[in-house]
Amino acid sequence: MRPKMRALGGAVCAGVTAMGMALSGGVANSAPEVLSPSTASDTVGAGPELSAPLAAFAYGLTHPDAAPPGANDWTCKPSAEHPRPVVLLHGTWLNAYDSFAYLSPRIARAGFCVFAFNYGREGLLEGGGLGPILPGRYGVGPLEDSARQVAGFVDRVLAATGAPAVDVVAHSQGGPVTSQYLKFDGGQGKVRKVISLGATSHGTSLMGIATLGRWITNMGVNILGFYEPILGQSNIEQTVGSPFYTKLDADGDTVPGVDYTAIGTEHDEVSNPYQWTFLQQGPGATVDNITLQQDCAQDLSDHLTIMYSPRAASIALRALDPAAHPDLECAFNPWMIGGDGHL
Repeated sequence: MRPKMRALGGAVCAGVTAMGMALSGGVANSAPEVLSPSTASDTVGAGPELSAPLAAFAYGLTHPDAAPPGANDWTCKPSAEHPRPVVLLHGTWLNAYDSFAYLSPRIARAGFCVFAFNYGREGLLEGGGLGPILPGRYGVGPLEDSARQVAGFVDRVLAATGAPAVDVVAHSQGGPVTSQYLKFDGGQGKVRKVISLGATSHGTSLMGIATLGRWITNMGVNILGFYEPILGQSNIEQTVGSPFYTKLDADGDTVPGVDYTAIGTEHDEVSNPYQWTFLQQGPGATVDNITLQQDCAQDLSDHLTIMYSPRAASIALRALDPAAHPDLECAFNPWMIGGDGHL
């Protein structure tokens, strides 16, 4: 994609994203709610398997609490070959279904027990305000509250499966929420692998918009605070230089005993610059930072369509089970539309 077209496309997508933020934001609840599995249906495969993100997003609007296909079989017992369940964590303004309608069934068919839920609900989305306009949007609440919700969900998964630990596959905000859980909310020892896709691991500049907002705030005008009720607290916390990241990154990117795979795409207009999604290895951890376009330039995945990229899916499967999935796919995945290019 030529630079001018990429910039134009990024601006269009940023505009669509901003509209989504404005419609789905809210005011944080005073106390976090640990959501039960019913917030992403207990029924296995409650939502259809889809390869086009826009179709999945549309389905997720009308079925916001549907489980992604292959997920949430609470009778599933991990096998000797795959002893750890896989927990899927969605990103900002999304839900478990529209984030993982493509990836979840692939992980399940590979022999893993798969679980997903919706976290990060905020008050304005609950039954009033802007909620009815764009329902089913999660991941907008305070990141620390979301990490505690993840802690509760992981404990339920471990209790149901009898597994000693889980592996996590996280998109966007799911990356820093996982780090918060590992570092501050009892996750260390309960997670063995973390595979992130387009994670906002060190914040985002949103093509410079967030950086400008932080600069204006530092000049004495709290412009980010002004927009917080509209954008949702998690969006403000994910801007580069926020107090959340100052605390989160103080002792490095990783925790001992965890293997990390961080997948980034050059065409990411949200986790931007995309290199910020990568991690620096600390003591007792391993890190594999992978640019999606390395050896596969035709994959044009952006921040959302990376979840529908055959190559990204193959990287995630290799990270979960390198012996069974050593080879990486390479396929055209169009920017913004994703999948096979159809709606």
